[in-house]
Amino acid sequence: MSSTNPVPDLEAGIQYWATQPANYDGVLGGFGTGSLPRVDSLGSRRFLLDLLPELSTVPSPFRSVSVSPSETRRIRALDVGAGVGRVTSDVLLPLVSDVVLLEPVESFINEARSRGKASESGLEINDSGYRVLWKGIADRSKSVTFFKGSLQSFDPVEPGIPLDRVGCLPQDGDDDTKSKFDVIWCQWCLGHLNDDELVQFLERSKKALRDARSLIVVKENICREQNAIFDEQDSTFTRSDLAFKNIFRDAGLKIIQEKIQHGLPEGLYPVKMYALRETSHALQ
Repeated sequence: MSSTNPVPDLEAGIQYWATQPANYDGVLGGFGTGSLPRVDSLGSRRFLLDLLPELSTVPSPFRSVSVSPSETRRIRALDVGAGVGRVTSDVLLPLVSDVVLLEPVESFINEARSRGKASESGLEINDSGYRVLWKGIADRSKSVTFFKGSLQSFDPVEPGIPLDRVGCLPQDGDDDTKSKFDVIWCQWCLGHLNDDELVQFLERSKKALRDARSLIVVKENICREQNAIFDEQDSTFTRSDLAFKNIFRDAGLKIIQEKIQHGLPEGLYPVKMYALRETSHALQ
């Protein structure tokens, strides 16, 4: 986009979100108490299981639940622009072992930590009065590690020092903060980056994928215009399908699956999911 066109301003975006309630209703623009969170999370889990059926926790033709722990490895996911931890709680923890959660807004990351701490203590209600009980945190079979920062500056390969961690701790004092990821999940946050920033973030993320089966998942609103619509209220882009595909190509990523999220309330932008792999791995 040319320099004369509006572009997202990181601080303006953070200031906007800092005025919103630190709960599902706040991060979902007033849709947190209806059907949207459940429908969205179900669609996300099904999309991920279609791509990585071995993550299934029930018997299937693809995976036997009788596999011994010694034959499995811990599955790691990164949740960026994570808000209060909705995707971590409702999509990722039911399927993976360890989640790294990144969020720049202080009230949101504090609420996510509060939910994690309440879950670790086995409490059903945290200070905000919301049910928590994140899967695997109370029994320390799973973990969530919290980072405060923006996508513009965050490097998944060199994440820095975390704010906190709940649940399972690395064995023998090992530091797993620089371990690579099986899934990098990006939802309703990429509009805060301009095109160059988004390409650079995806390139950094690509280097943090564990192996040829690892995925970057993008789940975002899609506009019908040719390129993008700028929203001055929260300083974000809503990109078109074509705009996203051009960015994925520029980042050296290939779409291996794409799907519209159905069942959301009428009047919203269409929401689309893209599963991405490094171009050299896309056919594997």
